[in-house]
Amino acid sequence: MVTGFVDTTVLVDVIRKYLPAVSWLQAQGTLGITPIVWMELVSGAQNKASQLRALKMLARFEMIYLTQADMDWAMQQLLTHSLSHNVEIMDCLIASVSHRLQLPLYTHNLKHIEPILGKPLTVKPY
Repeated sequence: MVTGFVDTTVLVDVIRKYLPAVSWLQAQGTLGITPIVWMELVSGAQNKASQLRALKMLARFEMIYLTQADMDWAMQQLLTHSLSHNVEIMDCLIASVSHRLQLPLYTHNLKHIEPILGKPLTVKPY
């Protein structure tokens, strides 16, 4: 069972072998990602080798897919917060599953995620 979700910001640190990120991740239980995070990480690969490293790391997470209700919630958050807080489409989509399941989203993007999820669900992991 998933105990929380990991945002792209954290996974980029893990891929870069940033020690606090690697240590934090090793201490966690079962974490999930959304297809949005998967696509962001894969699309950021510079070459086939880095893409394969990303895929290997991503395989350790449980994929949780968005529902129609998640999409509806994300659209409402974008409408409410895009102009006031510069919240972007991907922020809303990634946060939607965390909102639905009421599980934390581990991220460094506090500026955009906290306005839509609130403090209890928006967690800076390290």
